[in-house]
Amino acid sequence: MSRFDGYFLRQLLVLFGFFTLVLVGVFWITRSVSLFDRVISGGQSAMVFLEFTALTLPTLIRTVMPMAVFAAAVYATNRLSRESEMTVMLATGSSPWRLARAVLMFGLGAGLMMAVISVFLRPASVDQLEQRQDEVAGDVTAQLLNEGEFLHPAEGVTVYIGGIDLDGTLREVFVSDGRDEMNPVSYSSTTAYLVNQASGIHLVMLDGIALRFDRAGNTLSSTLFEDASYDVSELTRDSDMGHRSLEAIPTVELIWERAAVAEKDDHSIGHLVDELHQRFSWIAICIAVALVGFSTLMLGSFSRFGLWPQILTAFTILVVLEGVRGFVSPLVIENPRHWILLYVPAMLGVALSGLFLTIAGRPLFRRSSNTGDAAISSA
Repeated sequence: MSRFDGYFLRQLLVLFGFFTLVLVGVFWITRSVSLFDRVISGGQSAMVFLEFTALTLPTLIRTVMPMAVFAAAVYATNRLSRESEMTVMLATGSSPWRLARAVLMFGLGAGLMMAVISVFLRPASVDQLEQRQDEVAGDVTAQLLNEGEFLHPAEGVTVYIGGIDLDGTLREVFVSDGRDEMNPVSYSSTTAYLVNQASGIHLVMLDGIALRFDRAGNTLSSTLFEDASYDVSELTRDSDMGHRSLEAIPTVELIWERAAVAEKDDHSIGHLVDELHQRFSWIAICIAVALVGFSTLMLGSFSRFGLWPQILTAFTILVVLEGVRGFVSPLVIENPRHWILLYVPAMLGVALSGLFLTIAGRPLFRRSSNTGDAAISSA
């Protein structure tokens, strides 16, 4: 590695770290607001929120990493060109292909980091997150112990608790159960307790009234009670722990145990093949966007105003590549034998980069570009 390659690579890595932190921070703030509201409103502690946030980070980093790679390549190339460093290297005989070596090394390094995240860390974190979400969803006590709020722990069920004493006594309790549409029932009591028994968790209400409406006969009956027990275990949100999402399935199982996974987790072979190659295509796209960002800017000549036309062109190419990624995924799901289509965006990006570097390295092209700039300056 030459001294310039090391210098260029350091610039790329520093900018990559900066853009990654910025993008992760922006996306994290956007997502954490809804996540915090959902977790806290469910009666969970702030530690559960932090745990959930940590488990979503691999997915978040995988999402923003290609954008950070592209931004680093574009920004570093534009700065070196604006400060004439790239022009000096070209004048000393270095070709655009030679200068792209540092960018290629940068793309390969980013691809290696993406491989660790996309192939290993993200599936493990999503699997752990789903397990913790099921555990939290099954914590009926935490869902109910929110005083002064109308809670809906299950569809058709509304619970209100006016206050909670230090000894665990619930005050001013109201429960409306409309799951049986023909016979909805409501309970209200002055005090109640949550009792954990072998048969499940029961809400024991004292000194209250039960109202039952018979829709068939259009009659309302009321019953005063000294104590009544209401089974709240049924309010636990149903979750099928046997069925994992596509993102939670380990990559090894997608490669070697695809048929068994399809039967166990109720996923089609097309979805499994698409998920597997999506994970590896993210690695290739990191390399492609780094080369696209660099090679597109190499088409421009030195200008103290920067390379804004080339930057806009590079950004347009990035959008097109992302659009192609979204277009080919349904085709692979429909026919898994077409999995190679998932790598077309990356191959297209590398091919365009090679074309741009070839054009930028042609002396005739560069001489005509410099002549055009000189004419503009003299005018």
